[in-house]
Amino acid sequence: MKKLLVIGYVWPEPDSSAAGRYMLNLLNFFLKLGYEISFASPAAESEHRFAFEELGITKVDIKLNSSCFDDYIQTLKPDVVLFDRFMMEEQFGWRVKKYCPDALRILDLEDLQCLRKARHIALKQNRSVESEDFLEDIALREIAAVWRSDMALVISRYEMELLTGQFGVPSDKLFYLPFTIQASPQKAQLLAFEQKQHFICIGNFRHEPNWDAVLFLKEEIWPLIRKQLKQAELHIYGAYPPKKATQLDNKKQGFLIKGWAQDAMQVMSQARVCLAPLRFGAGLKGKLFEAMLAGTPSVTTDIGAEAMSANLMWPGFIANNAEAIANAAVALYQNESEYRHYQAAGLKIIQTEYLTELYFTDFAERIEKLLFDLNGHRAKNFTGAMLMHHTMKSTQYMAQWIEAKNKLSD
Repeated sequence: MKKLLVIGYVWPEPDSSAAGRYMLNLLNFFLKLGYEISFASPAAESEHRFAFEELGITKVDIKLNSSCFDDYIQTLKPDVVLFDRFMMEEQFGWRVKKYCPDALRILDLEDLQCLRKARHIALKQNRSVESEDFLEDIALREIAAVWRSDMALVISRYEMELLTGQFGVPSDKLFYLPFTIQASPQKAQLLAFEQKQHFICIGNFRHEPNWDAVLFLKEEIWPLIRKQLKQAELHIYGAYPPKKATQLDNKKQGFLIKGWAQDAMQVMSQARVCLAPLRFGAGLKGKLFEAMLAGTPSVTTDIGAEAMSANLMWPGFIANNAEAIANAAVALYQNESEYRHYQAAGLKIIQTEYLTELYFTDFAERIEKLLFDLNGHRAKNFTGAMLMHHTMKSTQYMAQWIEAKNKLSD
């Protein structure tokens, strides 16, 4: 039986974030391939962590800048190592290379953090993203991790094009894998217009684009909606709401901070319209994926809808300024005659883009092909080899210096 070691930036929380749901999806892919899986992380454990031990996955606590990981990986001898985001590849990639050189190294990008960062900076400066924005620290580190890895998983078609075009990454180093689901819901399973009520906004409060969207709603969009729908309510859900968020709760305005949702799909299903006014960000948006599954039409921005619909009709509206978003939300909330049409559009996107069967076979074949001729694959990646060489001469020595310093202070 082949072994997979996942090195997680955090412990997966599929009920808290899109990243957590995506990681659970990956774990299920490898379980289906028959892998024995160990999930390791240096992060503190949270109350919302998914109990993956129930799936037969082994939980392992590891430390940053510690040679105990070297002993662990030499004992485990994994066939494949999956790094959850580029920071984990930076921390542990050189150790895997040194002590387990024959292991296939896969980088799970989730979303491109350098793209999210560039868009955030551009938003603050009221301008478009420019090529120079990708010469910053995050971009240099993230793309270097892509080059050092044997393969990178990319969640968005837009980001596939950015990696090959802007950064010149060869396509054979990338694999497009979006959210997936085994089967699409049936139209008859979705609640009808009259069974749904209120607006919903959902997303982990620790994710900056989500917090920005909540403020955008509070300050500009929701007052415009309430002028037209005086009894409407906006229910805002999300894990880890800070005090600054809970203080926005206002029953008189119908602006309700609900916090953690025990069942995200249930609250999404019961809402009539999903609002996702994202002004920056990257990757695919889990909230909009769930809205399609729940039969809840949405109003979002170009950033929110990016790479989500495969050029099919959006199940709702796309708008980018407060007035346009508010007017679209009001129209969608009152449009019973078109409601089933929008629900069907969401299901069409699910069936076209997000079924597991569309990707599983190609994923399995790519893994096997790389394992069969890993040396040949790496021989074509001089840039990655060069970056790994310098990493092992810099990051390695820095990590060893930190470890020695920590031992002296104990």
